[in-house]
Amino acid sequence: MHSFMDAKLMAKLLRQALAERSIEITHSDSLELVSRQFGMANWNMLSARIDRASSPAETLPDGWFKAGKSPHLYDTRIDHENGSTVLISAKPEMRHDIRGDDFCTVMQSVDAEPFKGQRIRLAGELRTEDAGTGVTIWFRVDGAKGTLLFDNLELRRPEGPLVGTQSWNERSVVFDIPEEALSLHYGFFLKGAGKCWSRKFSLIEVDGSVPTNSGKGPVLPRPTNLDFGQGAAN
Repeated sequence: MHSFMDAKLMAKLLRQALAERSIEITHSDSLELVSRQFGMANWNMLSARIDRASSPAETLPDGWFKAGKSPHLYDTRIDHENGSTVLISAKPEMRHDIRGDDFCTVMQSVDAEPFKGQRIRLAGELRTEDAGTGVTIWFRVDGAKGTLLFDNLELRRPEGPLVGTQSWNERSVVFDIPEEALSLHYGFFLKGAGKCWSRKFSLIEVDGSVPTNSGKGPVLPRPTNLDFGQGAAN
């Protein structure tokens, strides 16, 4: 019995059977008819499903998992062809469903105990292809009553999210881990359409010469431009 993976063969057999009855259809029309037999609106959607089924299954490194607002719209896996990196990519068949605020993250959660009282730097390298809204790393510290510190660099320039197609760039977040911390959470995400890769994540203690992120977005040293008289920041 044939499955959707045999769609091209089925289209060929259908076309031959109809030709024997003096009914001529194009190969393209035959593919469209077979696609509808499998409940797909058109051949493009069935073809994308075949491609996904033929590609490596979603696998992530031990200790990492997939999450986010809309993880079902994205594929995630180890990409050995690019030097053991991790890939997040928008599913082609879902491209019309993905909005600018949809995102998928690959993340890890760890016990905060070994890091309490230390200045910790999270860093990772990112590469993008046709990234619509942005690609960045993020770092969150949780306590008993919720989030204590958080930064995803979205409000930071120029060291903020990557967009479009860019080669490898490092991004980092530095926090002083408070004694009341219970867990650390971190990873990287793709927001909107496109693809991104990440590699070389590290979580290490640094000395006091390395400045920290506030955990609440960029903080100015003093009140600035309160009358809006200076030009827009780029």
